[in-house]
Amino acid sequence: MSFAHLTLPTTEVERTSRLLEHALGWKRAPLPPNSPIEVVWLDLGRGQTIHVFHAPGFKASPFEGEFGRHIAVFHPLAEFPEVKRRLLAAGATVYPAERSTPFERFFFREPINGYVIEVIDSAREGLVAEK
Repeated sequence: MSFAHLTLPTTEVERTSRLLEHALGWKRAPLPPNSPIEVVWLDLGRGQTIHVFHAPGFKASPFEGEFGRHIAVFHPLAEFPEVKRRLLAAGATVYPAERSTPFERFFFREPINGYVIEVIDSAREGLVAEK
């Protein structure tokens, strides 16, 4: 089973969407014609999307973090330096993981809403969980 989509509320749909598009290379997905609110769908591949939608007065959780709520995505390790450069240029805070792992990953706090996103080496997808 995989997830279909997740939602990211924001007061700034375009700014949030553009940051994620630019930094992570996600593309916009087609929208249904009947959305009653401002929304952008970002295509993560494999039929999975993130729906960035307008929520008046939205504030991110104070529990965003590695050991709190965050979003984790796979990305090619070879692109990590460029992704980090784009994130820093956009005002994001980029930082290493607190917990060590046998695969590369890093976190960033995006500057618009304060969401925390973990970026994991996509080679990790091939690892089998230990029993």
